[in-house]
Amino acid sequence: MSLKEQITNDMKAAMRAKEAGKLATIRLILAEIKRKEVDEQIELNDQQTVAIVEKMIKQRKDSITQFEAGNRQDLADIEKAELEVLVAYMPAGLSDEEIAAEVAAAVTASGAAGPQDMGKVMAIVKPKLAGRADMTVVSTLVKKALTGA
Repeated sequence: MSLKEQITNDMKAAMRAKEAGKLATIRLILAEIKRKEVDEQIELNDQQTVAIVEKMIKQRKDSITQFEAGNRQDLADIEKAELEVLVAYMPAGLSDEEIAAEVAAAVTASGAAGPQDMGKVMAIVKPKLAGRADMTVVSTLVKKALTGA
């Protein structure tokens, strides 16, 4: 079963269980998937679907930070609830050691010599870790590996 089918089935289950919050979030995911499919006239695969969910997770995290800074805990709580639903659709994450190993392998494979080669390393590591690791963490590890810090 594809991720898109799983999300659709979860929407039906949330309807039956009358889980309004979860249902609203799942509908947002499906709307974003549908928008992308219509705009680009393609059928999304699991990797592209994960990318959409990952983008939505990043948006929720940013919103939570902003709402908490503005003393709007009520809105932050809504975003946190949506975040929980979104995270359920992400593939299992990698440990810090696994991420570091992938970064080290990418640095070696690209022959990177310094910070100016960060783009080469990220081009290798991003497709391997997309959806399985926080890319800001990966970027930080790549910078450390290339600067020798």
